Amino acid sequence: MSKTSLYSPAVALEFFRAAGKPEKVVAGSRFFAENEKARPLFFMRDKMYLLLEGEVDLVARRKVIGTVLKGQVFGEMASITHAPRSASAVAKTACRVIALDDKQFRSGLEKKPAFALTLMSIMIGRLRETIARLAEQTTLRGDAAMKEATVFDPRRLAEMAEGLSSDVPVYFDRGKSIVQEGQPGLRMYAVQEGRVAVSIAGGVVERLGPGGVFGELALIEQAPRMASVTAETDCQLLPINRVAFELLVKTSPDFAESLLGALAERLRLLTAHLK
Repeated sequence: MSKTSLYSPAVALEFFRAAGKPEKVVAGSRFFAENEKARPLFFMRDKMYLLLEGEVDLVARRKVIGTVLKGQVFGEMASITHAPRSASAVAKTACRVIALDDKQFRSGLEKKPAFALTLMSIMIGRLRETIARLAEQTTLRGDAAMKEATVFDPRRLAEMAEGLSSDVPVYFDRGKSIVQEGQPGLRMYAVQEGRVAVSIAGGVVERLGPGGVFGELALIEQAPRMASVTAETDCQLLPINRVAFELLVKTSPDFAESLLGALAERLRLLTAHLK
């Protein structure tokens, strides 16, 4: 699991303890299996885990691709998106973990909303690794007919942001550059009208329609932009600055959970472009 500067094992422990209880797991036990699909909501919920003691191997195609160490979170991608697991997780040694299903995770966000930023930082670390690998490819496997991503109801997001930021909607004509890779990121944007294209190394990797968001990665880490965004049609965008963003995360579990889902889906889409 990748760590970024925003990840805090202490914050993760506080969050998991607020919603779940420690349990022991014997060596050799499997937490979940590669390609395992999301289970029915009230049968056996997909879970994410915090490792308190021991080590856990992540295995894909019968090869160990990583090791989870004490204080790290694993299994969060499938838990948030309910998509098939990308790897199996097996207890390399005897372990102690705290496991949260989706209901417990939601409860935890209501009690400790700041943890959403910590979890976002984990995903951003993985996104950076994926983007670095994409940048090494000479071409990207773009799809001109790819489905537009929608995260929020545009009106609902505007209502949540109202009063938190002095920013007003901005407009871009078709073909205009909105942000460029490498630029400092001061705001994230929500698409209210129109459509934008997200590009890495000159290749389109995602299209966003009304309700889609972009720019949150640089905003969370206060780091340079990882992708360029261009208006594919005339667009109206809602800017959200860092102060407003943090207030939204801390006061609205709906906003935090939806944005986490968007990050997880973006990682899944970018990974699909890897050769």
